[in-house]
Amino acid sequence: MRRPLLARRALLLGAGAATLLAACAQGAEPLAIQVYKTPFCGCCTKWVEALRAAGLKPSINELDDLTPVRATYGVDDTLSSCHTARIGGYTIEGHVPPSDILRLLQERPKALGLAVPGMPIGSPGMEMPGAVAEPYATLLLLDAKGATRVFARHG
Repeated sequence: MRRPLLARRALLLGAGAATLLAACAQGAEPLAIQVYKTPFCGCCTKWVEALRAAGLKPSINELDDLTPVRATYGVDDTLSSCHTARIGGYTIEGHVPPSDILRLLQERPKALGLAVPGMPIGSPGMEMPGAVAEPYATLLLLDAKGATRVFARHG
């Protein structure tokens, strides 16, 4: 007899939480994200478009060299990609899906941020017509020495 009651409570709680999240999302200001990219990178521009489509508000800073930015925010060279971003005190390196960024901001783990090293085909901004998407992982950056763990898998 208790199980149906617990299931009903869980269902009602879940429905209430979903309604609250939807209401908050509709009335909330877009989350600002600072993007650092080189002026000649087309895939970075496509990634910024994906951020906008997800409801984020990117501000773009074009620099000829991103090495100092990565060093400032603790991104190890082995994890680098073609752009770096900052949001909510976290660093975002590479073609991280916007859904992973939003999850990071919701969960708020103790970490430096997220990274998708390299430029995997099929990741946001790296979609190519006719190309098969590569499986890739979004890594949680644990420290400036390059320690990571898998945050999400894609493809």
